[in-house]
Parts: sequence; C-alpha cells; structure tokens
Amino acid sequence: VWIFGYGSLVWRPGFEFTSRKVGFIRGYSRRFWQGDTFHRGSEKMPGRVVTLLEDCGACTWGVAYEVRGEQVAASLQYLNVREAVLGGYDTKFVEFHPQEKDAEEPILALVYIATPQNPSYLGPASEEDIAAQIIVSSGCAGHNIEYLLRLADFMRYFCPQAEDKHLFSIEEALISILPCLYYTEESLEET
Repeated sequence: VWIFGYGSLVWRPGFEFTSRKVGFIRGYSRRFWQGDTFHRGSEKMPGRVVTLLEDCGACTWGVAYEVRGEQVAASLQYLNVREAVLGGYDTKFVEFHPQEKDAEEPILALVYIATPQNPSYLGPASEEDIAAQIIVSSGCAGHNIEYLLRLADFMRYFCPQAEDKHLFSIEEALISILPCLYYTEESLEET
C-alpha cells in the first residue's frame, strides 16, 4: 500500500515504511483550511493545518510512502488515530506521480482529506488572517509556526519547480507579522 502525505507526513510520517517517493497528485489544491485543536493548536486557540480541496487544474506535491507486510496494519491504525479520529479526515485513493524521471506509471495511493462537514473545518480566510492564527497556536506536536515553515521548506528543497502560492503567501504574511511581534516583546522587556 502507498500512502500520500501532503502536510506534516512529508517530514514526520510516524510509521515504519519500506520506501518513499516525492511527487504529486492531480486535481487537488493544498489549503490551510483545517482546524487543529490537538497537534498544532488547542480548544481555545485552534491551529491551522492543511487539507485538500478538489481543483481540476491543480496539483499538490508531497511524499508517498510504501508500506508492506506488517507495516500496513500498523501504519493504517496509526493514521486512523492521527488523522481520521482526531482530525476527521476522509480517505480516498488517488493517482500519485513520482518526481523521478524513470517512473513509468502513476501509483495508486491512499490519502486523508478533511471535508467541510468536519467539525474542526475552518474553511477559507485571507493569508494574513491564517498567518495571524498560526502565530498564536501551539499543540502537543509543537508550534503551528513550525508546521508552516517545515512545509514551506519541504516544497522549496524537494519540489523547487512546483508552485504553491497559497502556502508561500501565508509564509510571507507570517514573516511580515513576526518582526512586529519581536519588536513588541523586546520593547516590553526594556520597560
């Protein structure tokens, strides 16, 4: 079985796998529209993590993990808790296109997608509003800023040819806000 990750799974799968490939799926856009009150946020301050939105002309880059034998049941059990139970994601099979030049056929991969029916689904907001929410959110897996920056770094270093305007616009908005926060904290320490 192949499992496609497009959020934190690209750097922290959390399960054993046999191999991994960087590549993309077609027909979906990555969006910071899913709320997170556990991993990257709290009930009072939900974080924002990514989900996929059906989008005919788009593609989303990420990592597909091959799991075999005993790894299959263990990884699916782990992901059902991490994604389906805590995050309320649906599962679908999608065609994954590996980045490597010698790849012949797409690979059928399992993907977890949050839907608008999900109780933690936040939906669209401006890049500035999403960045502001990310800045103040933290959960048991760490700060929401780390999630955003790690995802942006993955795209920059592993998929430099790919565009993800939504992701990079939020990163840019976050960076433009952070100096103001730093200055404010520094000013408070001096007084």
